Amino acid sequence: MAKNGKPGNLLDHSPTRRHFMQLAGAAGLGLAGAGWLANTNIAMAQSITDTDILNFALNLEYLEAEFYTVATTGKTLSEIGIPTNGSGNAGPTTGGSRVNLHIAVGGDRTKTIAEQIAYDEQRHVLYIRNALSSLGVQPVAKPAINLNALGFGFGNLKQFLALARAFEDVGVTAYGGAAPLIQNTAVLGAAARILAAEAEHSSNIRLQVALNGVATTQLDGVDILPPPSGSQFFSMDLQDAQTAIRTPGQVLFIVYGFQANVMSGGFFPNGVNGAIHESSNPA
Repeated sequence: MAKNGKPGNLLDHSPTRRHFMQLAGAAGLGLAGAGWLANTNIAMAQSITDTDILNFALNLEYLEAEFYTVATTGKTLSEIGIPTNGSGNAGPTTGGSRVNLHIAVGGDRTKTIAEQIAYDEQRHVLYIRNALSSLGVQPVAKPAINLNALGFGFGNLKQFLALARAFEDVGVTAYGGAAPLIQNTAVLGAAARILAAEAEHSSNIRLQVALNGVATTQLDGVDILPPPSGSQFFSMDLQDAQTAIRTPGQVLFIVYGFQANVMSGGFFPNGVNGAIHESSNPA
């Protein structure tokens, strides 16, 4: 990783690449890897590359960054100068509007938190794009995004926090679920740092949800709701104190509007770009 927190050339920090099954071993994957393979065709899992995973993550970061940027500024990524070009089908971001975040427990604290998360998500977009370029791969373009896919999220503070909670908790499980397939330890290290950032976002947003009495709805079988709808401030199972994991297909089930075995819908009306693009049954 380069100094000053800037993305370095990941190839400079990469050991010899290993095949996923050689690196982990089918019998020694641990719970996360076993969960991945249980819900993923093994041949497909073996063919997925690190750059496929990074591009899949980039689609999700585009969505999160657009959500927070529009909610806090009323502008899209392209309107504030964040590049979104690349391979695949580019599309506009529609829906959403600036949200009044002043009226909250803690006053402007929630607004400041949202603005800081917006900045972080914008940097995640730039970071992953630079990481892919350093690996000699063109980043995927931002696909068409419909921020009004669920019909809420921008009407008021509580709507914003409810949708932010869903995005953050899904983001944490997406990085955790994909980690066992990453072959390059430099890429894994970069993904781990983003996962840690998403986990901090998740915890903070879940606290704002609890403090402001925001009702939330369970997304699938592994979703853990914060108060007041649930009882846990942290999205971890009580047995092992670990966050849930979701395969890319299970993540796409949610962001495609809770539809299984489809390649578009919901927040991505034309689908995501890259090799990983089909939803599965929910977690």
